[in-house]
Amino acid sequence: MAFKRRTKVKPDFSLASMTDLVFLLLIFFMITSTLVSPNAIKVNLPTANNQVTTPKTVSVSVTADMQWFVNGTSTSPSNLANDLAAQIATTGTAEPTVSINCDKTVAIEHLVHIMTICNNLKAKAVLATQPN
Repeated sequence: MAFKRRTKVKPDFSLASMTDLVFLLLIFFMITSTLVSPNAIKVNLPTANNQVTTPKTVSVSVTADMQWFVNGTSTSPSNLANDLAAQIATTGTAEPTVSINCDKTVAIEHLVHIMTICNNLKAKAVLATQPN
């Protein structure tokens, strides 16, 4: 006795659900990539009404727990002048600009120290703030 199958197995595969998953993943990664901050150093900037945009060549950051950074590289207040001069020399611009990202809880004397070094190096110093 020979039994025949009434239903045949189709060899096709529907990719509709696979493309839905790919588009959902694409949307997820696009949204999460816009939320990522390029500045990995957490600094609470002071607020200001007027915002000035300048070409950032060198960035100096001081965190609330007194960690010092030049372009994301850790440094100390005593080595700041040497590290800043080295970073300014690598930019090769005639009028270098230094963006100062100083936490609002840091004492003003540290900000003055950075600005004095910038003045000695003939660099323009700009204090970074958050918009209101």
